[in-house]
Amino acid sequence: MQVSRKLVAGLASVAVAGAGLAGSAALPGKAEAQTSGSGVRMNQVQQIGSHNSYHRELSANEQKAQQQLNPGAVDLWYSHASIPQQLADQNVRSLELDLFPDPAGGLYTYPLLRKLTGQGPLTDPALAQPGIKVLHIADFDYNTNCRTFVLCLQQVKAWSDKNPNAAPITINLELKQSDPQVVAAGGVKAPPWDLGNLNSVDAEIRSVFSEDRLLSPDDVRKPGKTLEQSVLTKGWPTLKQARGKVLFYFDNGGPGEIRDLYRDGKPSLEGRAVFTRGPEGEPDAAITQVNDPRGANQAEIQRLVKKGYLIRTRSDEPLSTIRANETSRVGVALASGAQYVTTDFPVAGMAARYDSDFVADLPGPFAVRFNPVTASKGHRGAVAER
Repeated sequence: MQVSRKLVAGLASVAVAGAGLAGSAALPGKAEAQTSGSGVRMNQVQQIGSHNSYHRELSANEQKAQQQLNPGAVDLWYSHASIPQQLADQNVRSLELDLFPDPAGGLYTYPLLRKLTGQGPLTDPALAQPGIKVLHIADFDYNTNCRTFVLCLQQVKAWSDKNPNAAPITINLELKQSDPQVVAAGGVKAPPWDLGNLNSVDAEIRSVFSEDRLLSPDDVRKPGKTLEQSVLTKGWPTLKQARGKVLFYFDNGGPGEIRDLYRDGKPSLEGRAVFTRGPEGEPDAAITQVNDPRGANQAEIQRLVKKGYLIRTRSDEPLSTIRANETSRVGVALASGAQYVTTDFPVAGMAARYDSDFVADLPGPFAVRFNPVTASKGHRGAVAER
């Protein structure tokens, strides 16, 4: 949710338009009984993921301050369960983390919203230590269920250690910077994502996950081929090969400083821990996003998944989906064949506070199903995690 981009327009206004919040998702019929996924590849299944998986809303007083600065901040008023609970109880197998560099430590300990509401600094000692931090908008929307990148990864690993046969977990990393308007109002300015900070992403991942638990570009690329050629001609690993592993990719996509720095001298991401969002036809192209699956985008997603790419799309946006009672996007996203369909409402009850029964999940109480576009003929229904 890019609320921070709207701050300029919102500084002079405190009104929030009323909206209807009732609604529920219209999903396909329930899945058949679980079927073995033996020999099925990662791109031949579909999973539900959570958007902004770490996100916790702020206190009531801070929400008032948010709304005074930006009426659109109402879209930030949602909270996720802890990451272990999402994996264990909500059938989530794809996560999203927003990262801010903090090489010296302590940069995000006293958010602007706490100053504006007369509160002291945050006391979590992990915030004072050097290392990448996890939050949505520095100083403006900072609450989280795991404040540091390493802590979030340790929670994933702890659950994965107890569930070694689970489907591979995909983690989408968005590398963020401070919002200029928040900085102008007194917030901190995050350091740039220079090569040193990008290298720290790899280092922190590898401090938690050993190479045999990490599904890296090196594991997918074949000798003599680029990463993209490997994916499109040789395919992704099978679920059996990838079970119990974690795959990372950057949300930041297309040509740009971050991608260029990260793959400098490593066109197919040789030695890197994270996949990039390389444009189609580039050596590092393997994973990408089409966030809105509606309209012509559905056919585009289907084209890309048929070629062999992994695709992430979104089934909703908080909280505009609830206010507009526009729930058809769930079915469109699932039918697109995108392997990762992410939501802010993965279980029933999360939207009830807004007088809505909206939920976005797979048909049936399962974490993985055969992909409606790429699965082999005769493969349908849920895939057993064993």
